[in-house]
Amino acid sequence: MLAAGLYLLLRWVIRAPGGGTTAVTVSQHALWIGVIGWLASSLQAAGTAGIIPAGNTSPTLATPTSILGALAWPVLGCLAVHAVGQLSYPGPRLPRRLASLEIRRIRDFLPRPLAWTVAAIFVGSALQIGFVAGLPAYDAIPYGALQEGPSSFRRIGGDGRIQGYILAACLGAAWLTLALGTALVLKLISHRRQLEALDAPESDLLRTIAMNRLLRTVATIAAGLAAVAGNFAARPDPAANVSSWTNPAGFAAFVVLLVMWGWAPPKLPSVQVNGNGNRAALSESPAAAHPATRLVVSLGAAMGFTPVAAAVLGLFVPGLYFPGANLPGLPMLFVALMAAAVLLVAGAGELLLQRSYGTHGIPRTWPRQVVSPALLTTAIVAVVLFVAITVLTAAGEWELREAGLDGFLRPGGTPPDGSPGWVIAAVATAAVAAIASLPVVAARRRRSISTDIHGLDAALRAITVHRVVRTFAAFCTAQAGVLLMTASQAWPPLLGLPATTWAAPWQPAIIAGALLAAAGVLIAVIPVKGFARTPAAAAKPVPERVP
Repeated sequence: MLAAGLYLLLRWVIRAPGGGTTAVTVSQHALWIGVIGWLASSLQAAGTAGIIPAGNTSPTLATPTSILGALAWPVLGCLAVHAVGQLSYPGPRLPRRLASLEIRRIRDFLPRPLAWTVAAIFVGSALQIGFVAGLPAYDAIPYGALQEGPSSFRRIGGDGRIQGYILAACLGAAWLTLALGTALVLKLISHRRQLEALDAPESDLLRTIAMNRLLRTVATIAAGLAAVAGNFAARPDPAANVSSWTNPAGFAAFVVLLVMWGWAPPKLPSVQVNGNGNRAALSESPAAAHPATRLVVSLGAAMGFTPVAAAVLGLFVPGLYFPGANLPGLPMLFVALMAAAVLLVAGAGELLLQRSYGTHGIPRTWPRQVVSPALLTTAIVAVVLFVAITVLTAAGEWELREAGLDGFLRPGGTPPDGSPGWVIAAVATAAVAAIASLPVVAARRRRSISTDIHGLDAALRAITVHRVVRTFAAFCTAQAGVLLMTASQAWPPLLGLPATTWAAPWQPAIIAGALLAAAGVLIAVIPVKGFARTPAAAAKPVPERVP
């Protein structure tokens, strides 16, 4: 189902508004493959593989099955995204099919400097994994304090770890799968049919672009595997009472990530020429040169920075979100805070537009089509999905309470000391919906901008409303995913699964929640023109009374 959904999404991306494909849609399609593959490649869930937490009797990543499960999703997911991306290119539409009699080999399209760099990263990762195989196991010791004198205490305890060869076998299997899968996808890229929208040289360059994005992503995964092994190797024996340790492999993986981010792929010549021409025409147009337009464009960058600032604030000031500890709805409040911050920036932008460029006595204009049908459909689906997941989660938690398992709904199995997570998610979403109405009202009631450019004022209002709807759709999607991940125990009772599975987190719900959260991020980063597959309707002046 996931592969089918990804296939349909990529087919929608590559389709031109009038049907068929163009060089621009092909370039966008390649970009989407790279972005989705990068999102699927995170090894964050496997960061503590092989570590036995102190004081925890049920470590989640201390068995081969759990470790392989945590490693399989990023490795197989990344390779599957790139493979489906190559298969999603449309077939021939012309009466005569374009074909080439040349034998296509991987090395004919492979970016050589990047390939050698990735090969070196894979070798280094393999050496790090091999080093871990000879490390011994440590027993976890609960944390405590040992009195050494009348007023001096020494901290004792620490996390343990499993046998090194067990972790090395799991990491080695993931490394081998990644290497073989990369070779197979490279083979698939080299044998992909020629596209009708591109000539032969550009079609070959598109293969190089696809290989570039694939190699950069698998390089970060290989470095991540080395970082997981380095985290395991750097852990000291808890009996030695070592209070500090470092993971050099983790720093090396971070450097690899930065290098791969900066190793940009080449661009198609036709897209580069058309893109530069369009940007030049846009920059020279009177609408783009207007100060109000520049302000709206700068607000987009501010809206992208706001969630990052909110995330940093939430990490360093945890008391900002809740008055007491053990609040089950903290992740939902965290997502709501970021969405609310973005919406407030949009509302502040409208107020700044009115203060700087609003003019009395000019009738307000409102666009004929404020939000594109694709974005409106996405928002409606997101809201319905969130409501459905919230209702079903509430029903599942009620079943758990009826069975006397409500303690498992709280961290550490403690009795309920607050509202369930779904209640907090619902209240937070209602608050975000109320905040979302503020910039829409501000855009509706803002004084018009005095300009001779027809439709500029209505277009600026439409951009604000588009951003608000997009943000709320992304928020509802991500909030539904977070609710699935944090309340996964509520789903087995609803599906009639055995009672023995009720008390533990249910992995399918967690995986589905992670995918929804990733989908929310994708919706949030789609640009204003990303949803519009057809030209926007002309602005329709709507005269209103001027106060």
